[in-house]
Amino acid sequence: MKYMLLLKADEASESGAVPDSEAIANMGRYNDELIKAGVLLAGEGLHSSADGARVRFSGGDRSVVDGPFAETTELLAGFWILEVASKEEAVEWARRVPLTSGEVEVRQVFTVDEFDQDDEYVQKERQWREEHGEVRTA
Repeated sequence: MKYMLLLKADEASESGAVPDSEAIANMGRYNDELIKAGVLLAGEGLHSSADGARVRFSGGDRSVVDGPFAETTELLAGFWILEVASKEEAVEWARRVPLTSGEVEVRQVFTVDEFDQDDEYVQKERQWREEHGEVRTA
């Protein structure tokens, strides 16, 4: 099963400051553990929302709001995508993230098998995966 660990933003990550060398080393060791266990598919840190934007949809209208965004509880500072056997295993990996404060949300990722297999775009997705042999979510 594929799970995404979502690292919630806080004031420090939203400040735009690069983590100190100790924090980077701790995260590097954690990532090494994920790699050695064979569960890490992807993982990245994100710049602060000051460098981002939101696209809002209302019917056919689209509007863009540039960051920064005030409500840090709704923002992300990074993520990992893991291939694990269960939600419990994903939660255990989340518990091991080297943080002294903050929050990591654990969410299961949809697989192409969970969608209507007769759908044209689901079939195209399957074909794409067979041709490219890459991990991709719907």
